[in-house]
Amino acid sequence: MTTFMRPQFFLLCTSLIFFFNQTQSAEIPKWVDLFNGKDLTGWIDVNTSPDTWYVKDGILICKGKPIGVMRSEKQYENFLLHVEWRHMEPGGNSGIFAWSDAKPFGNRLPKGLEIQMLELDWIKLHTRKGKTPPIAYVHGELFGAGGLKAKPDNPRGSRSKSLENRCKGKGEWNTYDVVCVDGVVKLSVNGKFVNGISHVEWKKGYLCLESEGAEIHFRNLKIMELPPGITSKEQTAPLVK
Repeated sequence: MTTFMRPQFFLLCTSLIFFFNQTQSAEIPKWVDLFNGKDLTGWIDVNTSPDTWYVKDGILICKGKPIGVMRSEKQYENFLLHVEWRHMEPGGNSGIFAWSDAKPFGNRLPKGLEIQMLELDWIKLHTRKGKTPPIAYVHGELFGAGGLKAKPDNPRGSRSKSLENRCKGKGEWNTYDVVCVDGVVKLSVNGKFVNGISHVEWKKGYLCLESEGAEIHFRNLKIMELPPGITSKEQTAPLVK
């Protein structure tokens, strides 16, 4: 197993692989790189620009402008996702969309399950009428974007907030380990599971990386696909043609 995994996530992955091995699965799930460290192979720009995303020194860099996303070439159903990220500007905004349709609507972002990535100073920079947004907002919130329905484990309105604030600030690397299985999502932030959401309307769709106004870096972006479930056409995001 690779060195990037924290003990809890390592344990989960090992148990899953052991289970599949014992049941004589035709193919034992393996980690696959979603980012090769050299170029944007495997990703398709949806509505950003040729200059928004680029690779330098093995790091995937997003300039943050224009607002929009790039998507994976294929759709994913059940999987484990590992990603390391860092914001480079105070109050930076970004995220990953799982089970997404990768079709931007009114606000230039798609419908899907968003895994929030905000820099810690976001709340200080978005005080309105003397009120500061809750710190929970920046620490890996999970929510259905674009009207996607889901049931939060730790409700903050329709969103699910992390039970513990574990994100690091500007210039520091954060690690998200995400379990997405049968409409249920569990999120580990820097080595500890602290959030979840369930009954997600779609259980299969595209992965999207978000550009939303500020520079953000990604590395060690990996996925392990798990066996499929019973997913209807209505529970699958539309294919992009």
